[in-house]
Amino acid sequence: MSNVNQSRRRLFSRRKSNVIRPPWSKQDIEFTDICTRCDRCIEACETKIMIKGDGGFPEVNFTIDECTFCQKCVEVCPEPLFRDTSEQAWQLKANINDTCLAQQGIWCQSCKDACDPRAISFIPAIGKAPQPQIDTDICNGCGACVAPCPSNSITLFDRKKL
Repeated sequence: MSNVNQSRRRLFSRRKSNVIRPPWSKQDIEFTDICTRCDRCIEACETKIMIKGDGGFPEVNFTIDECTFCQKCVEVCPEPLFRDTSEQAWQLKANINDTCLAQQGIWCQSCKDACDPRAISFIPAIGKAPQPQIDTDICNGCGACVAPCPSNSITLFDRKKL
């Protein structure tokens, strides 16, 4: 395939993004097609986790704080960007990588302490620090566990995009 054809394919193909959009928002491609980048959702966010991302579109940044599912972003948006709020906000689930302090033998449970739904538990282990375990059936994707993690070991992923 020629370089020209590869460039055209990249230009016209739409990639799935790893960006986290506001809760209850429609699929990423539909979202960016409709969003006018008015910033009302960013201004309305009670925990200020929404930021102006790539292209000026709103993104969620859980390193700032958590989502309280207050629905203010949905209420202030003048465009049809959001699904029904009686549905689940999103399919985000927490994931702990191997840089976790507990996995390095250091006693830390800051993520567990921050998790209101109690989706994070720690399994006792003989001779080492208790190890974290996430119950993805309980995790609501609020992101409360991300900011308090001292080693930035927790990320949220969208189960629909796997």
